[in-house]
Amino acid sequence: MAEGPLFAGSAMRRLRKREGLTQAAMAARLSISPSYLNLIERNQRPLTARVLVQLVDRFDFDSAALRENESIGGIDGLARRLSDERFADLGIDRDEVAEFLAAAPQAAAAFARMFDNAGDARAEADEPLQATRREIERWRNHFADLDNAAEALADELRISRADIGSALAERLRDKHQLSLRILPQEVMMTSVRRLDLHARQLQISEMLDPPARNFQVAMQVAQLEQREAIENLAAAGRFTDDAARQLFQRHLISYFAAALVMPYSRFLRACEATGYDLQVLMRRFGVSLEQLAHRLTTLQRVGQRGLPFFMARVDRAGQFSKRFTGASGTSILEGSGTCPLWIPHSAFERAGQYCRQLVHLPEAGAAPASWLTIARTVEGSFFDGVTRFAIVLGLEARLAGNLALSRGLSLDEANAQLIGPGCASCHIQNCRQRSLPPRGAKLYFEQLSHTDAPFQFG
Repeated sequence: MAEGPLFAGSAMRRLRKREGLTQAAMAARLSISPSYLNLIERNQRPLTARVLVQLVDRFDFDSAALRENESIGGIDGLARRLSDERFADLGIDRDEVAEFLAAAPQAAAAFARMFDNAGDARAEADEPLQATRREIERWRNHFADLDNAAEALADELRISRADIGSALAERLRDKHQLSLRILPQEVMMTSVRRLDLHARQLQISEMLDPPARNFQVAMQVAQLEQREAIENLAAAGRFTDDAARQLFQRHLISYFAAALVMPYSRFLRACEATGYDLQVLMRRFGVSLEQLAHRLTTLQRVGQRGLPFFMARVDRAGQFSKRFTGASGTSILEGSGTCPLWIPHSAFERAGQYCRQLVHLPEAGAAPASWLTIARTVEGSFFDGVTRFAIVLGLEARLAGNLALSRGLSLDEANAQLIGPGCASCHIQNCRQRSLPPRGAKLYFEQLSHTDAPFQFG
């Protein structure tokens, strides 16, 4: 996916004022006309490569300042925040979000910081999880240095589907003098992986299936070989709680493991060649659906982007145990619960089958509203049948036409199921499935008639 034009009017204006220059004086130093500089500062012209080079040469300018809005997730990150139920009545669309970010990026960053720090009462109990998720989404779940390191290691090991397990075991033996042992459940008990430095062994439970076993070994490789890089990323995170920092480090370890098993370039080529066929990709790379879904949210390498999926793991009660927005910009994952009309709930009734649903969020605000969502149940790899979740993947409907799993499904918005962010936050009228009125809404009661919807509200 091609990179868009770079509009940096606010950064240019701040630089000029810092240097104490008029537009005419700065334009002369950049070898452009004052009128052209004026257009750049008003975001009516993008910043060209030639002007950027001049800025760096003449003003010792840090080009990272031109991407300052990435710290809040760009337009998608700001749109996601503005789609909160507290702003639902304002009707803020995506164009307004883009204008706000372009015209006043520092004000937008201040709003984002205030929004993130405010939280709400529901978030207090799991604040480390919320803080970790905010940091992941700040990066759009793409960590370029880890991806590059994992891909280089995969190339060095010549990892392929057929020998990934043996290649990883060989790496442990040759570089770290560790042998790999698969031990019975009565020895490992509830542990899935154990590093025994005295015996120089990485011990793995026999209860893990092959994809989970390989992934655990890859995670151990990440801890041994990428410890410094992972700790540096975590140290630079915006954490006030050590538990959140450790959760973030655990995410980065899993991220590297996935990138090692599914190296970026090879994985993206396979995605595009197969139409993101989930079953084919699982077989080709020897991974589980959950591992694959995680990886699909990370494909944001500059100049080599994949489709912007979101991913969630949902339990039978509709609670999120994992959710990654990636670069999708979706607002579906922002509530504390899920809409009972959404596909993961019916997926539990069709265990092991792929379920597809086109959904429309009338209260999406500035975020995209129409999505193709795909769900399938998975069971815990440790003790089959004890734990069961639904894995959900989503892609904006306008991008989903060539997906293997969209074949035969109409992507016309007229056929979409209306869903909300969970009953307590949803203002969709006349929903027969509603179990709660929206929080703070004024209820109305008709004395002479009664509708088939459980609540009427303003």
